[in-house]
Amino acid sequence: MWFLFALLSALFAALTSILAKMGIKGVPSNLATGIRTVVVLAMAWGMVFLTGEQTALARVSVRSWLFLILSGLATGASWLCYYRALQLGEVSKVAPVDKLSVVITLALAFLLLHEPFTLKSLAGCALLGLGTLLLVL
Repeated sequence: MWFLFALLSALFAALTSILAKMGIKGVPSNLATGIRTVVVLAMAWGMVFLTGEQTALARVSVRSWLFLILSGLATGASWLCYYRALQLGEVSKVAPVDKLSVVITLALAFLLLHEPFTLKSLAGCALLGLGTLLLVL
């Protein structure tokens, strides 16, 4: 089931890039990010209440709060940078560079989470890096 959700995530991320590029014309990138964030916020909290998960809020640990807040700050910084890049460049070049996050994520998962880094994942990272270079050059 995780694979289906990952594929849907990729589909929606692709739509995000295209729709953002179409909508950002004539709009300051930070304002565009702010508008997008309000929509995401409403959608996320709507799902929380729709599924009844708000009852678990009191049981979230301090450690989880800390890492979720840090994750939110990283997401915000990513979105601000992404929208500025979309405003300045072509989506067909910005999106592949943004997807280098996969390579960086695998390296960080190895270093910080001690997840295995195999020959297969190393080859995949190299191919992703090479593919990104081919797309943007």
